[in-house]
Amino acid sequence: MQLEIRPDPAEVGRARRWARSRLAGCGIAADEPLAEALILLVSELVTNAVVHTGCPAVLRISVPQPATVRVEVADGSTRAPVPRWVDCEETGGRGLALVDGLADRWGWSPEGAGKRIWCELDRCAESRAAAVAYGGGAVAACEGLEGLDGYEGYEGLAYEAV
Repeated sequence: MQLEIRPDPAEVGRARRWARSRLAGCGIAADEPLAEALILLVSELVTNAVVHTGCPAVLRISVPQPATVRVEVADGSTRAPVPRWVDCEETGGRGLALVDGLADRWGWSPEGAGKRIWCELDRCAESRAAAVAYGGGAVAACEGLEGLDGYEGYEGLAYEAV
């Protein structure tokens, strides 16, 4: 399943709607913690592509049964994704921290004249509840981040560059 994305901020909402419908078609209900985490990941990855590259992108979702769900965004920019440390007053810059907190794995690789950023979620309820709690509260509020497991600024950020 894939969706072509124009370099326009309005595309983020369209990508979320498209992802919700595809997940529902695969038996993942919109109110499941897995779907909520996946929609947030789609939103962050597509936002990064639209805001930081200015290039068209392609969103792909792979939902093999029953193991892992993979979200990928390929764009035409060779610029690597760079996690940033932002202060609580800033309105952006937390996307990769959210991806790192929600996804079981994530990374990026060069692809043709651009790159592909991907993340994966294992279809297991226990890890989803913790991930949604992490992404839905502490990061959005920008308080208490240092108290989260593995979070000391961006020192605990784990990703794979291939």
